[in-house]
Amino acid sequence: MASTSGTGKGGDAKRAGHPVPRMKTKPYEKQMRHLHGELVAMQEWVKSSGAKIIVVFEGRDTAGKGGTIKRITERVSPRVFRVVALPAPTDRQKSQMYLQRYVEHFPAAGGSSSSTAVGTTGPASSG
Repeated sequence: MASTSGTGKGGDAKRAGHPVPRMKTKPYEKQMRHLHGELVAMQEWVKSSGAKIIVVFEGRDTAGKGGTIKRITERVSPRVFRVVALPAPTDRQKSQMYLQRYVEHFPAAGGSSSSTAVGTTGPASSG
């Protein structure tokens, strides 16, 4: 089990003050190949069914969102899958319904983008 520093870099993380062990490289790569296959299959289903999907990755800076999004989207089509990076919420957005800040990024009917991954920085609300 690898020791973790909780810096958020290189896969290190802490959850509730407890170190989270890193996967060894070979099992990680094997799992990623399998999951990429599932993601491509889902992409094909989205294209054929016309379904609309949004995935939200939320967390503080250096939490690993960007690397995670990049890793899982590296084998999907940018014509089908769009990534949107949002800044930390404004004071006004913090006072609104939680999902309200994401609505303008939802895939539109008949649009060329069927799936959207939204990465945010900072907490979603102040309390």
